[in-house]
Amino acid sequence: MKLQLIAVGTKMPDWVETGYNEYARRFPSDMPLQLVEIVAGKRGKNADIQRILHKEGEQMLAAVPKGNRIVTLEVTGKPWDTGQLAQQMQRWQMDGRDVSLLVGGPEGLAPQCIQASEQKWSLSTLTLPHPLVRIVLAESLYRAWSLNNNHPYHRE
Repeated sequence: MKLQLIAVGTKMPDWVETGYNEYARRFPSDMPLQLVEIVAGKRGKNADIQRILHKEGEQMLAAVPKGNRIVTLEVTGKPWDTGQLAQQMQRWQMDGRDVSLLVGGPEGLAPQCIQASEQKWSLSTLTLPHPLVRIVLAESLYRAWSLNNNHPYHRE
């Protein structure tokens, strides 16, 4: 199974790339975590946020390979603890499809992304900055994988 993180935003600070890459590189070759960055729409004083969100949403959905399970990251999604995420990951693997995880920009996800999702996942009831979400998401997925595979990382 392949895991794909589709996230709005490019040119992240070094600490974001370093943190994300630290966990992404740990995944085994039979479950790679791939990042697809979507260019954020230009937000100015009089920006049409709905139009920008719609365009970002179109680009995100276009990046999802046909047949993938879509999971959106939302504050209002279901909170999964590590054990529950590990169970979700096992269900995803049994399903036989790859998984695309969608992370929006400053205003969140476009409505069409939310409508296309099969699952909505909340990392926290806090609103997290979208660059930080990449790192927390990668670490959480890696920890769930390590739990499922009896890898010592989860017990560190």
